[in-house]
Amino acid sequence: MKKHILIVDDEVSIVTLLKFNIEKAGFMTDTAYDGLDAVRKAEQNDYDLIILDLMLPEIDGMEVCKKLRNNRIDTPILMLTAKNDEFDKVLGLELGADDYLTKPFSPKEVIARIKAILRRTEGGSRHRYDSIRIGNLVIYPERYEAEMDGRLITFTRKEFELLYYLANHKGKVISRDQLLSGIWDYDFVGDTRIVDVHISHLREKIEPSTKKPSYIITVRGLGYKLEDPVS
Repeated sequence: MKKHILIVDDEVSIVTLLKFNIEKAGFMTDTAYDGLDAVRKAEQNDYDLIILDLMLPEIDGMEVCKKLRNNRIDTPILMLTAKNDEFDKVLGLELGADDYLTKPFSPKEVIARIKAILRRTEGGSRHRYDSIRIGNLVIYPERYEAEMDGRLITFTRKEFELLYYLANHKGKVISRDQLLSGIWDYDFVGDTRIVDVHISHLREKIEPSTKKPSYIITVRGLGYKLEDPVS
């Protein structure tokens, strides 16, 4: 069955370009031209991926992303922005976007990003392992959830994939570049901020103290590792 992608942008020329190339690559598409319509369609349909422009009428892409994640719609989101502003990119990731592209972009790059995201999400859905325990943290791969001291924790898809990756390499220092390759499936050309944002989110959810992390440890100059907290 073909994957179904929602394209959200208020510029007709961009929607037309994306729709043509995405369908040519073998996907089904649906379109929305404002934020409210995007939210409505995302809530009523089971899309495999959403391409979401930042600047939209009615409500902007940031608010769309926030609403979908608050409503526990975890469809992967590829955010588009005309701004080359790190703040916009980081904020989008903090609100639950899985990836971003800065305009102008090539159709080939969009297709490559789509395929990379879908490979990661399909790969995650195929693994059905037993729970993983690290200290008081219990990870449930089949549910994309974890518990800390019996308290249920939910994650965005990328947050969980990052946590699961670190858990499968428990005690080993993993560089930011390795995490970019392992989780996002392609190079960000040295833009490791995306890793730091997701690490920060994980710490907020699992660490007793984010100022003194005991699970996800930063190894300066090298990367991160997940380990049992020191008693």
